[in-house]
Amino acid sequence: MNYTKEEVLARLAESCKNTLMETLNIKYIDFGEDFLIAQMPVTPKVHQPDGVLHGGAMVALAESVGSAASFMFLDQAHTIRGIEISANHVKSKREGMVYAKATFIHKGRTTQLWNIDVVDEEDNLISKCKLTTIALPRK
Repeated sequence: MNYTKEEVLARLAESCKNTLMETLNIKYIDFGEDFLIAQMPVTPKVHQPDGVLHGGAMVALAESVGSAASFMFLDQAHTIRGIEISANHVKSKREGMVYAKATFIHKGRTTQLWNIDVVDEEDNLISKCKLTTIALPRK
């Protein structure tokens, strides 16, 4: 069954209710054949004590978008889990919005490898992440 872009994004939004994604105000905003983009506002809610975006919030954003992308682009009869993530935070951010774009590096049946760039409104790189996900059979 084919869904419109709006229907897919609405389903992703529905899946975020009562989760960390809702707590961090992460929203999925666009996708294509091989990518998914999410956004997260940079507010005091996601700051570390000195007033800049917390690296853990960026990692949560990256894992959220990569895992959702795995679910979207694989057979949805599987449960997706992140099994490894690395992040290099290269620039700080105090306010505004950050965007995470997940693109495949490797699309295996069991494991998937994602490149996730977190950028600001001016497309400045804030964090470079790599995520490995695993597709497990649903029970």
